[in-house]
Amino acid sequence: MSERGGALRGQLDQLLREVAKFGAVGGAGLLVNLVVFNVVRHTTEIPVVRASILATVVAIAFNYVGFRYFTYRDRDKSGRTKELTLFLLFSVVGLVIENGILYAATYGFGWDSPLQSNIFKFLGIAIATLFRFWSYRTWVFRALPAREAVETAESFLGQRRAAPDRVGR
Repeated sequence: MSERGGALRGQLDQLLREVAKFGAVGGAGLLVNLVVFNVVRHTTEIPVVRASILATVVAIAFNYVGFRYFTYRDRDKSGRTKELTLFLLFSVVGLVIENGILYAATYGFGWDSPLQSNIFKFLGIAIATLFRFWSYRTWVFRALPAREAVETAESFLGQRRAAPDRVGR
């Protein structure tokens, strides 16, 4: 295999691992979202779209923790305030996409049975997830530039090598 083909294969493998991790966190977040949605919908008098928004907010909080500490744990951690601000901004856009679809189905077409609500909630989540994947990996959890990553690793290794000398003195 050529050097170029090997690099492309490596990038593809890395993307597939990222998609799998994103899917694992997203799948758990989907479960949180749907469970909260159905519990709120069936145990309170909160209207369907408001129940969905509440569930989406709970899932957003759950997902941030999963993405930051599992999916993108190796990404740049230097600007947490900026990261969280962008995460919330893109999450709100995803919330609007997700719940806009449910709103249109519920109030535009009158499809508001529990089964119909769950179908359109799930459809909204699926479409919003495509947007979230792109925006999170592009803008929120940015990869460290290669040079900076090497310098960080070298400085870390240099500190670890120097540590035994200090202890011995």
